[in-house]
Amino acid sequence: MSAPAVSARGLAKRFGPREALRGLTFDAEPGRCLAVVGHNGSGKTTLLRILATLSRADAGELSVAGRSLPKESVAVRARIGVVLDDALLPSDLSLAEGLRMHADLHGVPSPEARIAELCERFGLAPRQDDPVRTFSRGMLQRAALCRALLHAPELLLLDEPSNGLDASGTALLDAEIRAHCARGGAAVLVTHDLERVAACADRALHLRSGRIDADGPAADVIRALRGGAAA
Repeated sequence: MSAPAVSARGLAKRFGPREALRGLTFDAEPGRCLAVVGHNGSGKTTLLRILATLSRADAGELSVAGRSLPKESVAVRARIGVVLDDALLPSDLSLAEGLRMHADLHGVPSPEARIAELCERFGLAPRQDDPVRTFSRGMLQRAALCRALLHAPELLLLDEPSNGLDASGTALLDAEIRAHCARGGAAVLVTHDLERVAACADRALHLRSGRIDADGPAADVIRALRGGAAA
């Protein structure tokens, strides 16, 4: 991607009388991971859901993966991989069956090989024929990462992706985000975990009450947060 992976200008969202996002302006660049941090209710997940085409902004201009939202939502969905608080895999299907369904939706070439590769990478190969409903929280999170990466998206949108992961799963997550960006992809990582920000992100936004309170190199934003300057 030569253009910004995300370009937001004056992005606003309201839920009744509450302003969830108040005029956010920022870019996310190819080859980099942008972390979005802030307390509960700061607007982090609202922002990610808008980027993922699951919600619409009330005002502002937004492009994701080079396409305008909401006008080009279908084209955007083909270019993003999303991890939310739900694995988005049918619980009564096996992992392989659920991933095959998503591969068909995205026209993934050689889907069986791609599914086997991802299941092996995320330690799920022994369980790929088991129903998703039998998976632990950590396994579901690994499965969600497999699904998000299945079609080699340009942009990863990740909402608290380390939830439920053990140390080995977290290390896999960190390595995958770094590798994705090294290949020229981009990532937007919503997290409360400053260790994940330090491990993965090049830049960070701190949101407070729907506004950008701090924006800069990840190390600088982390230092300010830990010192209480932007808490």
